[in-house]
Amino acid sequence: MKLKLTFTVLSVLTFMTVNAQSIESSTFGKGIFNIVGKDSTWSMKIAARMQFLATSTWPEGQKNESEFLVRRARLKFDGFAYSPKLEYKLELGLSNNDISGSSEFTSNAPRYILDAVVKWNFHENFELWFGQTKLPGNRERVISSGNMQLVDRSLLNRRFNIDRDLGLQLHHQFRLSEKFIAREIIAISQGEGRNITTGNLGGHQYTARLELLPFGNFESDGDYSGSDLKRETTPKLAIAATYDFNHNAVKTRSNQGSYMANDIGFYETNISTVFVDAMFKYQGFSFMAEYADRTADDPFAKNSDGTLTGDVVQVGNALNLQAGYLFKNDWEVSGRYTNIELNKTITGKDAENQYTLGVSKYIVGHKLKVQSDISYLEVANSNDQLMYRLQFDIHF
Repeated sequence: MKLKLTFTVLSVLTFMTVNAQSIESSTFGKGIFNIVGKDSTWSMKIAARMQFLATSTWPEGQKNESEFLVRRARLKFDGFAYSPKLEYKLELGLSNNDISGSSEFTSNAPRYILDAVVKWNFHENFELWFGQTKLPGNRERVISSGNMQLVDRSLLNRRFNIDRDLGLQLHHQFRLSEKFIAREIIAISQGEGRNITTGNLGGHQYTARLELLPFGNFESDGDYSGSDLKRETTPKLAIAATYDFNHNAVKTRSNQGSYMANDIGFYETNISTVFVDAMFKYQGFSFMAEYADRTADDPFAKNSDGTLTGDVVQVGNALNLQAGYLFKNDWEVSGRYTNIELNKTITGKDAENQYTLGVSKYIVGHKLKVQSDISYLEVANSNDQLMYRLQFDIHF
């Protein structure tokens, strides 16, 4: 299957190369090359990236466990079609981690497609998005996995993020003053995650996000990139809040987690998720904070006769605090604290605290870097765990 996909992609690239008017090679990290159509009515930038990860863990009272992974391997295509006001993005995942999760709900097919979305700037500062892409949830999730400050995202993201889904998004921004910028995003999506082919088993998902940037835009969209690689010359701050409502959700973590099957199909309940986050950067120092809270009308999945199925919605809250300082030689030290408080009465899970210390060397920004971190996971009434990770990132 992977060989067939790779052959198909190469065939398409060969066809476009032969029929394009001009092909421009890019500088390192800016894409493999850019193609522009003969009549300039379309363009395509082609990029690839890989992440190689080594992990070693020491669960308390147990022997060490180690693994080596191609954590991510991806191809990305973006550009415009017909008009620069109509943009598109297609991102494919090729590593086992990228394509895992196949099931009857994905037609038992690998989940190759990460993003497949078109963006139409139909009026001034309004953009309409249609397709599969990240929902406007917590900041850490929307930040690309290739632009992270530490080796991987936090436990808050793992437990609470709303990830990607298929639907519509409306983006808009306006100025409250010469510098003060406000952005609004609303989304309506299928509500069950990416690459789902079985249709809408529950209700739909509705997401709204408001972002405030009182000191103006960050350099190079730095509010959605880890570390202050641009060394902002003036303080920059972004504050945001998201409310997500999944009507008649059928999965344990809103549009994520496992399906709550019962004797007549699927258990449905309304699930609400709230995110509040902030990003601050100034002269090499960066700070990011996130809070998440999930509730459900009735978190206990039931059969038609009221008996419990054993599935429960993962309700609770989490806090993530992260900071770093980038030295002028492009070495950075960073730290993170994450607290997870799932409702134990409902989920049976104890509180977790994770402390992480990281070191990164940026050779060509996020496009070529080596990152390492060590984490201590503290779990109430259970064994603690020490984890060390080393990752190499390369983007073309």
